[in-house]
Amino acid sequence: MRFAQGEMFHWFWVVIALVFFLLWANKRQDKIRDKFIASNLFKDVALNFHGHLRRYQNILILMVFIFSIIALARPQWGFQWREVKRQGLDIIVVIDTSKSMLTQDVRPNRLERTKLAVQDLLKKLKGDRIGLMAFAGNAFLVCPLTVDYGGYLLSLNDLDVATVPRGGTNIEEAIEEAMKGYQDVASKYKAVIIVTDGDNLEGDPLKAARLAKEKGVKVYTIGIGTKEGELIQIESQNGQRDFLKDDQGNFVKSRLNESLLQEIALAADGIYVKSSGAEFGLDYIYEHELSSLEKREIESSKEKRFYERFQIPLTIAFIFLLIETCLLSIYRKQKAV
Repeated sequence: MRFAQGEMFHWFWVVIALVFFLLWANKRQDKIRDKFIASNLFKDVALNFHGHLRRYQNILILMVFIFSIIALARPQWGFQWREVKRQGLDIIVVIDTSKSMLTQDVRPNRLERTKLAVQDLLKKLKGDRIGLMAFAGNAFLVCPLTVDYGGYLLSLNDLDVATVPRGGTNIEEAIEEAMKGYQDVASKYKAVIIVTDGDNLEGDPLKAARLAKEKGVKVYTIGIGTKEGELIQIESQNGQRDFLKDDQGNFVKSRLNESLLQEIALAADGIYVKSSGAEFGLDYIYEHELSSLEKREIESSKEKRFYERFQIPLTIAFIFLLIETCLLSIYRKQKAV
C-alpha cells in the first residue's frame, strides 16, 4: 500500500489538538453539571451530560477526522501497467550573452530578465524537449534537448556574460549551431527562439535564417531592450561598477535593433516579438505559435498506474459520522422504554 498525498498526514496534529479540546470540554461540562444539577436527577434530566454518551460521541468524532485524513492521503494498492506516450515539440532557446545584455534599460538587466522569462516558460512545457544555447562572438550548446527541466534550470542559472569567452555578437553562428542541435529531428517539429538586443557585429544572420527555412527550422526572435538604449554597466577588476568603453575610450551605448530581428524572423518563417513589461514574448510564441505545430512522439514508456482506494476510509468516516449523529436519539429512545 502507498499514499499518493502522504503530506495530508500532517493534519493529524489537528486530531491531537481536538483530543485536548474534547478533554477540556468534558471537564467544563462536568463542572456545569455539578453546579446546576443534583446528582440524583442527572440521569433523568440531562441526557446530554451523560458521561458514557459523551465518551462515545467524542470517540466517533475522532474516528471521523482520522479516516477523513486517511482518505485525503489517497491510499493506493494494486496496479496495472499502462503505456505512456510523451508527445511534444523540440525547442532551442538561444540567448545572447554578450556584454550588451548587461544594459539596465530592462530591470534588473537584459540577461537576467531573459533568464526569468525562460524559467516561466519551463512551467508551461508539457512533454516538450527544450535546449539552451548561448552566443556572443561564438555560439555553443549549453544544454542539449531534454525533458529534464530541473537540469535545464541549473544550466540556465549558470548563464552569464562569461559563458562565451569570445566577445561580440554573431547571430549567424547562433542560428547555424542551433540547427546542428536538430540533426536527428524531423523538420516539422523544430523551433528556435532567439533572445537578443539585435546588436549584430559580425556574420550574415539573414543568410543563416534563409538556410534554416530551407531545412524546416522556424526561427522566432525576441527583441529585448529599448530603442533609446543605455550605457552598458559592467563590474571593473576592483569590484566597482563602471561603464563599458570602446578602444577609443568612448562610452558604449547599446540600443535595440528591431529591424534586423524582424528580417531574421521573416526570412525563417517565424515571427518577431518585442519584449515589453510583463509580456516578455516567450509565452506568446509558445501559446500562439508553437502550440499549433504538430507534435511528435518523443518517447514511449510503461508506467505503474495504482488503483485508488480512498473510497474505503471515506465510507468508514461517513458511517462513523452517521452513528454519532444518531447516537443521542437512540439513547433517548432506550431510556424512554
